[in-house]
Amino acid sequence: MVSSKLLLVDDETDMLEMMAYNLGAEGHQILTAVSGLDALNKARRFLPDLIVLDLMLDGIDGFSVCEILRSQPSTGRVPVLVITALGGQIARLNAMAAGADDFLSKPFSPQELVRRVEEVLAKRASLPLIEPRAGDHSAA
Repeated sequence: MVSSKLLLVDDETDMLEMMAYNLGAEGHQILTAVSGLDALNKARRFLPDLIVLDLMLDGIDGFSVCEILRSQPSTGRVPVLVITALGGQIARLNAMAAGADDFLSKPFSPQELVRRVEEVLAKRASLPLIEPRAGDHSAA
């Protein structure tokens, strides 16, 4: 497995520690943030391979963080796995509308977190780095 740089965002330190421990044990480099503003600053500075983002954060909530990340050229393609204690289909739909790549409801097992992170990273690795423009048929 290739080591990936992950930004974990949650205002609960116990949750951050659990995620960091389990994902770090899989060989990933771990960065953490405890607020929406902290997450945005670290995402822009470190350009992680994936962001695990809680929705309920102080200040800027996770929905807004995701929308801001998607609107920025430097972070627009960074995959986001949303985690939340907010239940139901509405939260999932709103997270996906904000630009999330996947959604995981709390509580979840460490094994489920690792599996979902690996799935999102695998999907990202299979995407083309540069998308061809519509109508661009020029030969290289």
